[in-house]
Amino acid sequence: MPIATQQRSIAQKTERLVARVSSEDKEIIAKAAAIAGQSLGGFILSEARKAAVQTLETRQRVVLNAEQSRRLVDALLAPPRPATARMKRALKLYRATVTSDVNV
Repeated sequence: MPIATQQRSIAQKTERLVARVSSEDKEIIAKAAAIAGQSLGGFILSEARKAAVQTLETRQRVVLNAEQSRRLVDALLAPPRPATARMKRALKLYRATVTSDVNV
């Protein structure tokens, strides 16, 4: 059993999720839960967790081929280009309109 699954089964359930759904959505989810042999809540939690883990795995990591990787490294190592007039105007406008702890 993976560590993440072990920790999940040991962790005490103290949080609550609530969702309003249409009767059609509830019926479909209830049928799927029954077919899977799970309670409605268990099914929803299991499937939501799978979707959440997949979303995190696919969106927190960037996969590049060799050419893309080379281009990224070249761009990171290249000296910065001088700011264009448009960029300078945007920065001036930003500083005039946005208050930040960094600029104080």
